[in-house]
Amino acid sequence: MNLFGLMETSASAMQAERVRAEVVAANMANAETTRTISGGPYHRRHVVFAANVEGASFANVFSDSSRMRSIAPPLALVRPSASAEPAGGVHIAQVIEDPAPPLQRYDPSHPDAGPDGYVSYPDINPITEMVDLMGATRAYGLNGSAIQAEKGMISAALEIVKY
Repeated sequence: MNLFGLMETSASAMQAERVRAEVVAANMANAETTRTISGGPYHRRHVVFAANVEGASFANVFSDSSRMRSIAPPLALVRPSASAEPAGGVHIAQVIEDPAPPLQRYDPSHPDAGPDGYVSYPDINPITEMVDLMGATRAYGLNGSAIQAEKGMISAALEIVKY
């Protein structure tokens, strides 16, 4: 690992945690969405991290899972260059949909109610989402602190070299 390896590792973690926070925000925003473009209720999404392997491209890390349906990453997740990821750090391996069945609530006056009067709502628990968001925020902050610490160490090393 070179002099700036820790910064690259922490930066990749910060980018991954930012995406995790965006996915949690999307889950919270769609907690009451009963109809999506695909026709059913919104499904909670999860972010799956994977360790960077030297020479692995960000574009080819997405793969299908047998238990959970993999979805396409948002356009903001795709890097413009086709360069390889640095060794060390993490990347987003998948953004997957939760296979949990939707919650059924009786509301015959709802426009999406079935003939039996039940409406399918996403199985999203706001407390779980807030805990995930807090975890992403703390991890992002800790990686930012690690970058600041390395910057301080590099500055101190340069001061030593001056004398």
